[in-house]
Amino acid sequence: MSIKSIAALGALLGLAACSTPNLDNSAGRRTVYQDVGTVSANVAGVGMESQDIVSMTDRMVRDILSNPAIAGRATPPRIVIDAEYFANESSSRINKNQITDRLRVELTRAAQGRLVFPARHYGDMVSRERDAKRNGEYDGGTIRSTKAKAGADFRLGGRITSADAMSKSSGVVNRSHQIVFELVDQELETIVWSGMYEFRKEAQDDILYR
Repeated sequence: MSIKSIAALGALLGLAACSTPNLDNSAGRRTVYQDVGTVSANVAGVGMESQDIVSMTDRMVRDILSNPAIAGRATPPRIVIDAEYFANESSSRINKNQITDRLRVELTRAAQGRLVFPARHYGDMVSRERDAKRNGEYDGGTIRSTKAKAGADFRLGGRITSADAMSKSSGVVNRSHQIVFELVDQELETIVWSGMYEFRKEAQDDILYR
């Protein structure tokens, strides 16, 4: 093979090497299921996380069901539990529905008929069904026909607040949360029950909450 041929072959091999993509497609960290009530060993910041939501809602369920003015009535009271009047005024990014949904589900399961929960968050769905029944598009179903929807005796309100501090030298962030839950009488506008949950965390916060 001539010198020119050898040089041409070397050039072609060099171009091929440059155009070859990086084939190091090594797998990332495998998926690991974790208990939502425990702190993650690998991803944790100063915001509100799953274990905080589990802990606070469990405590609120126990507190509400131990209150005779709420759960001890001869006629089960109707309670609206949703995020409509549950405000997030904290510096943490939080899906409020994750808190109120879990509180409502756990209360429904634990109350065993002692409390009734009007579904305000499904109001449009129920209205469309009722309208279709009453204009003859659907029949009346097999349960009942009522003139009006269920009125509420109490409704959940509350707010989430926080206070932050950060060290400029170390980048350590300290954040305290205060979460207030209240049940409000829907006739008298009085608070019939209040609960509060507080926690504080400190970390070099490099966690992105979504």
